Amino acid sequence: MRSFLAKIEGQYGKARRVWVMDRGVPTEEVLAEMRASDPPVSYLVGTPKGRLTRLEKQLVDKPWRKAREGVEVKLLAQDDELYVFAQSADRISKERAMRRRQLKWLWARLKKLAEMEVSREERLMKLGAARSKAPSAWRLVEAEVDGETGKLTFSLDRKKLRKVRRREGRYLLRTNLTGDDPAKLWQYYIQLVAVEEAFKTLKGDLAIRPGLPPRREAHRGPHLRRLPRLQPADHAHALA
Repeated sequence: MRSFLAKIEGQYGKARRVWVMDRGVPTEEVLAEMRASDPPVSYLVGTPKGRLTRLEKQLVDKPWRKAREGVEVKLLAQDDELYVFAQSADRISKERAMRRRQLKWLWARLKKLAEMEVSREERLMKLGAARSKAPSAWRLVEAEVDGETGKLTFSLDRKKLRKVRRREGRYLLRTNLTGDDPAKLWQYYIQLVAVEEAFKTLKGDLAIRPGLPPRREAHRGPHLRRLPRLQPADHAHALA
């Protein structure tokens, strides 16, 4: 991270830039260095779920403020930073629909697996495949395969489901832009979310692995490769 910041400054000169990052990208040490720089390096970063858990008690009494239509925020200042707890009606609807769709598929798949006349080892392999296909929904389900009979039992973890529902469409952001409009901060971060979603879609559709050519998957890969002017995902002009 340090070398990347230095590279951009060396290539394009000093400027007032806002670095928008996902959680897990910068360390606490790097964020401290960004705040201590002269002039300070501005950042907006998503925070891990664990930090939201720690700050929930302080946020619960804070009033919601309307940032823009459909978006509300709660602000919590700490030291030289500002925490922005934002909720978006559109994101709530979208994430809730995604979770329901994934959970519906997983529940139907588990029912089929429970009825299959297969060995315990084969059932475990099929469970692993289902888990890979619906990882978010899997965290809401408790599944167990009997060690002797191989029978599959499963149930919905309603406590986890309630917790997930409370956090759908809600983001805890952290920034040293303490004087900026919360609506602008939200817009910065939602652009990052949109870029990530676009990249995931591109990566999934083309079955791309870093440093390797696209895999040949019979159900979609060969058809996509016949599209005119299709370029590798790392081709800068194609992305533009």
